[in-house]
Amino acid sequence: MGENRTRRSRRNRYVFGGLIVMVVGMNGFAYATVPAYRAFCQKFGFAGIPIVEASAPQTEEILIDRPITVRFNSDIEPALDWRFKPVQRTIDLHVGETGLAFFEASNRHSEAVTGTATFNVTPLKAAPYFVKIQCFCFTEQTLSAGETAQMPVTFFVDPAIAEDQNLDDVTEITLSYTFFRDHDADADRTAAALQKTELTNVN
Repeated sequence: MGENRTRRSRRNRYVFGGLIVMVVGMNGFAYATVPAYRAFCQKFGFAGIPIVEASAPQTEEILIDRPITVRFNSDIEPALDWRFKPVQRTIDLHVGETGLAFFEASNRHSEAVTGTATFNVTPLKAAPYFVKIQCFCFTEQTLSAGETAQMPVTFFVDPAIAEDQNLDDVTEITLSYTFFRDHDADADRTAAALQKTELTNVN
């Protein structure tokens, strides 16, 4: 009986150890695939992430005289003490027409801070047809202490939306942004400043 108990205990340890390895491996895989998943969503417009393209369609590519209202929304994580808001709440345009909107961000920290914006589109089914050409969310944004900046986004609604009957009821699209503090960029900037100070003191 004692031998059986020892064997079960050893087997349980193996199972538990295997589960730990599997969980760690799955987390590592998930972390590693985030950039690929995001790139995939940007390419095909999944998960509410709009497609990213380099240029807008030509005027003659507009298929229908279909008006669309684009609404803008902004959020911010608590760790980032910025004010962040859309300059305009809505823009009315036609399918295929290029739109230009601005968001305004103000840094209320006493030092320079870097932020990174994520974005999504609702309704989710409209994401594959909402195309962003240029956007402040493509790169990190660094604001000095007390600095205020206006950040542009250029976009259009793909004329192919007219061919999708599932989108016939869509007359309004909401583009939402959430800004997060980029702690890695802040740490790199602080380290560079310290190194510069040390070199100055040595000289």
